Amino acid sequence: MGETGRVAAGKGHAFSASPVLESRLPAWRSRLLLLVLFAAFATLAGRAVWLQLWSDEFLQKQGAARYARTLELPATRGRILDRNGEVLALSLPARAVWAIPAEARGAQPAQLDELARQLGLSRAEIDARLDSRRGFVYLKRQVDLATAGRVQALGIAGIHTHKESRRHYPHGALTAHVVGFNDVEDQGQEGIKLAHQASLGGTAGSRRVIRDRLGRIAEDAGGRLPARDGRDLALAIDGRIQHAARSHLKAAVERHQAAAGAIVVLDVGSGEVLALANLPDYDPNERKGLTGAQLRNRALTDIYEPGSVIKPFTIALALEKGLATPDTLVETAPGRLTIGRATIRDASRHDTLTVAEVLQKSSNVGTVKLALQMPAQDMWSMLMQVGFGQPPQLGFPGTAASSQRPHRSWKPIEQATISYGHGMATSLMQMAQSYLVFARDGDMVPLSLLKVDEPPAARPVLSSASAAAVRAMMERATWPGGTAPRARVPGYRVAGKTSTAHKPVGGRYTKRYIAGFVGLAPVSRPRIIVAVMIDEPTEGGYFGGRVAAPVFASVVQDALRTLDVAPDAPVEDILRAPIEAADEDALAPAAAEKQSTM
Repeated sequence: MGETGRVAAGKGHAFSASPVLESRLPAWRSRLLLLVLFAAFATLAGRAVWLQLWSDEFLQKQGAARYARTLELPATRGRILDRNGEVLALSLPARAVWAIPAEARGAQPAQLDELARQLGLSRAEIDARLDSRRGFVYLKRQVDLATAGRVQALGIAGIHTHKESRRHYPHGALTAHVVGFNDVEDQGQEGIKLAHQASLGGTAGSRRVIRDRLGRIAEDAGGRLPARDGRDLALAIDGRIQHAARSHLKAAVERHQAAAGAIVVLDVGSGEVLALANLPDYDPNERKGLTGAQLRNRALTDIYEPGSVIKPFTIALALEKGLATPDTLVETAPGRLTIGRATIRDASRHDTLTVAEVLQKSSNVGTVKLALQMPAQDMWSMLMQVGFGQPPQLGFPGTAASSQRPHRSWKPIEQATISYGHGMATSLMQMAQSYLVFARDGDMVPLSLLKVDEPPAARPVLSSASAAAVRAMMERATWPGGTAPRARVPGYRVAGKTSTAHKPVGGRYTKRYIAGFVGLAPVSRPRIIVAVMIDEPTEGGYFGGRVAAPVFASVVQDALRTLDVAPDAPVEDILRAPIEAADEDALAPAAAEKQSTM
């Protein structure tokens, strides 16, 4: 039977005419479905054409987002050097140890115990960090290379290292308050490191790479931007003088059982800070358990009543205005002077003194009598011109300005007390800076913590005659009968002024003291200024001439020899200086320095 004649089994119908094959849907619906499918495929084809021809940049970005990465190329941080090229701070290669907690938790207990031991952590600290749900945790930063190698040798799954650097300070605490330190991210936090973060830190570079699905670098994608390393920084600090200054300061603080101390050494010609030290201090390589007292840069941030070291400025102004000469007589008897309801006293009665002797013997009464002959505005202007009332322009974080009230508010008793350094407050650095006017024959230069290549421009303040006259008077303070024979240095003529200031607490003076001395050397041609402050000495006296002046003498002796400065004292003074200095207690008792507490 032919194909057209086939019939459905048992029904007698032709196969093509079977009711089962009969379509019950309208023909337009199948055509509509076909049209929709065709439109969908046409849209996809059009989208593909559009992406390939007009959206290539978009596709490139999408691919880069999945496989391309920008890696940071760290810059090498600049070194910090002293003026002679000695390294004070540099970066050493190190490793950061990190973990993928989900992988590392499966390590054997013995492996984790050894990991903790190598990193200097407790097992509990390791467990706590690996208990994190995060995909990445640091176990320890800035690990030295040898330790990092031993950690990797443990072969613990999920424990990794990557490169970084750590800052190292070869001289430890020697220049801690000048240099400062960095945090774990290598950013400056204190001192020069903070002040010059931008130039020391440099600028990080970048590198574009393509990673495979396992995160490994497959190829370089170009676009490499090299890092710009930080610049080396040369400080004005002389490491040799810094060592001498800190050593002698530390010996004095320990000998007198003092709470703290600070010292500053300036170069007279350039205004450079050759040494700056504070105690207590710290080792920036080991900063665990640091206290605020250790971090305080007292020479720059702490202000206090300077006391008698202000007297030379009062006398200089009297000379400048023609009110007195070094030989002018001043009546100081009976050793006290009443102004209103307050009485100013000298510790010892001196009767009639010359102006030079007023400074030599540190007479409060004589100084006040000179001060009250001058307008308050002139005294205020003098103090402002030598740097009081404004912070030294050192670009150093935390530098304090002195506390100086406007002259319009001065009452006679305030003008009187300011003339000998009470009723005002200043920092040790400002005291050292102000004495430049006497060391430089009447002019001043700005201070600098950075090495200076060319001498800065000077600013006149006093006549050279007035400055030289006050310098000669201050030299007499170190002679027999003066307040500072212990400041004498064999072979060199020195000049300076002592200070013994009461510390006010709660608005009242207490029996706690700050002993100070500011001086210059050699007198014939000043090269350095040294300012010393000893806070709350409790053993062996508390007067500036007894506590601070010997520190000045020791530092000056070491510094002038280091700088190869020729001696300027007569030979007979060199031979007898130690004997006269030893006899001065009988000639100038310590009580002669005591300041009025009113």
